Amino acid sequence: MGLMDKVKSQATQLAEKAQQAGQAGQAKLAEVQAKRKADALLLELGGITYQAQVGRGDAAGPARAAQLVDLLKQHEAEHGPVAVTSANAAIAEASGVVDPAGTMPAPAAPPPVSSAGPIPQAQYGQGEA
Repeated sequence: MGLMDKVKSQATQLAEKAQQAGQAGQAKLAEVQAKRKADALLLELGGITYQAQVGRGDAAGPARAAQLVDLLKQHEAEHGPVAVTSANAAIAEASGVVDPAGTMPAPAAPPPVSSAGPIPQAQYGQGEA
């Protein structure tokens, strides 16, 4: 096999790997877009429900809520079940604050109480000349 044949073979392999990576990226992008759509539908449905619960709902609220439920059912039929996350978990993830419900893992070990003494200072460049 000549040098050009090896180069062509490697180029073909690289092109196939790049195509596979591109397809994986497209699939991940579609997944993220589907989640964002579900999140938007749930957000609007939650807002309508909240307004109804606090007495500020309008006459169009129940009809829009039913429409949103239908859209969510269609979305689930196409993309699988919609996962509803806890508000505490979402707040903790976004802010980096410890989850008040205690769903975030505790540290593996507590930090040391005191140090074993001063940190030794290295003496670089002061050896024999």
